[in-house]
Amino acid sequence: MPDTRSHRGAHPEDARLFAPPVRPLLREAAGDLAWLLERGYPAGAAGKLVGDRYRLTTRQRTAVARGTCSPAQAAARAARRVPPEALADRPLWIDGYNLLTTVEAALGGGVILAARDGTYRDMASMHGSYRKVAETRPALARIGGVLAALGAVEVLWLLDQPVSNSGRLKRIIEEEAAREGWPWQVQLVDDPDRLLVAAEPVVATADSAVLDRCGPWVSLARAVVRREVPSADVIDLGGAA
Repeated sequence: MPDTRSHRGAHPEDARLFAPPVRPLLREAAGDLAWLLERGYPAGAAGKLVGDRYRLTTRQRTAVARGTCSPAQAAARAARRVPPEALADRPLWIDGYNLLTTVEAALGGGVILAARDGTYRDMASMHGSYRKVAETRPALARIGGVLAALGAVEVLWLLDQPVSNSGRLKRIIEEEAAREGWPWQVQLVDDPDRLLVAAEPVVATADSAVLDRCGPWVSLARAVVRREVPSADVIDLGGAA
């Protein structure tokens, strides 16, 4: 079935599944999952154990899993994390879809997870195809405004070439950058993760696989959402501080 969404907003069941009374339970579940991961339990088995104990739905289990890592992973990632203010006069490589969909979701009223490693993550899933939504250009405007205020230079956006409509998104990003005079370049590449892991510049991502292997990184989605979308629906799973 084709994707006909015009917004990167909340799932129809999110108001119930992530209602304020439920959130402490999800945070407790995330804490239990982190405890199990730290002791070597496989992620799948640990997630099922925690999900069954707390009687979580599939979407709630996904949220807890996306927002949780072991304390050792969180500490290792934190040791390489730089504050947004450190981007002044430094080049930056951006995990394009990873950043953009999170800011789009925040603007569209979707659930944002304050993960235990200090990142912000969304609950969106592209399934190999990206669709421009009403929040796309506003999200780029807010990202650009934050980066301009921070003084970032030589900003490189990396987009997954195999994802459908990447070429169209590349043109949109380039149009916004040209209109505003932002120092952005956009590249379509087969495997952004491989480049981000080996990058010397600071990288902006919330991808767990990248965060475990990259050099200096910044939680740019978190910075943009907190500064530009203060009304975002953020669920604290242990990483809001």
